[in-house]
Amino acid sequence: DVLDPERLIQCPLVKHHLIRARRFPYHLVKCKESNPEIAKKLATCPFNARHLVPQADLSDHIMKCNDKAFVEQDVVSRSCEPPQEQLNNGSTWQAPPCAEDWETELLEGSESTFVW
Repeated sequence: DVLDPERLIQCPLVKHHLIRARRFPYHLVKCKESNPEIAKKLATCPFNARHLVPQADLSDHIMKCNDKAFVEQDVVSRSCEPPQEQLNNGSTWQAPPCAEDWETELLEGSESTFVW
């Protein structure tokens, strides 16, 4: 199962490293630091930072990457028009109600003064 956090994934830097999926991002950072010469030869996929491929194979990987569909879908959904209510009002943001009343506090006076 691709979503199983306990499944084992092979490290792209050191092939005999098998890491649980939930620990994989942390392992990549540490393994890159421990193996800088190998890391220089690998490129990171623009769609998924967990995909490290040889630099010469990056363009081929980009064409075939399964995560590309998620990014493309996100771009399409963001390019859709905003809801009609936002177009009519401009902004829908409203300030939250304020429970403070500085004038009353000033008139009542403060029992203690603040000293730094």
